[in-house]
Amino acid sequence: MLKKILRIVFTLIGCLVGLVVYYLLANWLNILVEGKEVFSQGESIGAAAIIIFIFGLIFFRLAPLISRQGAKTAGNIGEDLREVSANDIIAGVIGFITGIVIALLISMIYRNVIDGIWYALITVVLYAVFGYLGIVIATTKGREIIGDALSDVSGRRIQGEGLSHVGKNRQEGFPKILDTSVIIDGRIVEILKTGFLEGPIVIPEFVLVELRHIADSSDSLKRTRGRRGLDILKKIQTEYGIDIYNTDKEKAIKEIPEVDIKLLKLAQIIGGKVVTNDFNLNKVAGINEIPVLNINELANTLKPIVLPGESMIVDLVKEGKDSSQAVGYLDDGTMIVVEDGKRKIGQTAGIMVTSVFQTSAGRMIFGKLKLDEK
Repeated sequence: MLKKILRIVFTLIGCLVGLVVYYLLANWLNILVEGKEVFSQGESIGAAAIIIFIFGLIFFRLAPLISRQGAKTAGNIGEDLREVSANDIIAGVIGFITGIVIALLISMIYRNVIDGIWYALITVVLYAVFGYLGIVIATTKGREIIGDALSDVSGRRIQGEGLSHVGKNRQEGFPKILDTSVIIDGRIVEILKTGFLEGPIVIPEFVLVELRHIADSSDSLKRTRGRRGLDILKKIQTEYGIDIYNTDKEKAIKEIPEVDIKLLKLAQIIGGKVVTNDFNLNKVAGINEIPVLNINELANTLKPIVLPGESMIVDLVKEGKDSSQAVGYLDDGTMIVVEDGKRKIGQTAGIMVTSVFQTSAGRMIFGKLKLDEK
């Protein structure tokens, strides 16, 4: 039905074009014959009807081609715009308007000095140059010039795309993008419960796809981890109302095969931070200057500070690397290596801390048995 209506509209436009052509030809003939009547009134009406019919028929036949080309052009423009962030579009529009205003003010200076075609030509060039400069400067330096305003717009864009928020403090702040590892880990649920994460929480649909593939793995360990991740994701959605973020409209993300790179690209597009406990992803994000919130780093930071010389009670559970060592663990998982503690394995012993080492995997505490335990 819509195609038929468009075809009728194009045909009417063709008829109007034919009518304009007829009047132009009639005026041209009147000029040539110096006002003498060439055709009778009936002949003029017939000529007008023929020209209108011809142009109407031409536009009628061209309507499908024009419609297809128009839809194709609109689609190409839409695909190109998908690769441009909302911040850049807004900055470009503001820059273009600013450039046009500056060109208008400059043209008013020489309006009374230059007349005729030269004024029109200079003005057109001036508008084009300043409009282009406004777009280029605003899109390249827009974040520095109007950074706060663009951040607010980005936040509204994220909220407008259907992302839900957790708690009263989730209406503002940078979007937090959860990766696969942090969902499988499960501690993110407790962190969300505390309300420390501000801003919208983003779970991309490609993370859900990766979780599903892990859950369908032939490896039993991977399958268990994948199913655990899906259960945690379901819990996050149920308790906090967070929706899956669809990135199909982001052409730049759709063409990237690796999930980690997709996460980093999405963070760049929406101005967000990646929440993860993946050490390698953390390193790659640092190279690309993308902010990351690492759950493991947070956990290590929150562990109680232990100083050399302090005493503590530890359950020794296994042998250490050296034959005389015994190993125990604190409630938060921190490993404690006790010198000459082998004979106390399977028992609770009092120890004195001798040193503490911080590694990329966490913290290790070294100690020795108290004198009364030897």
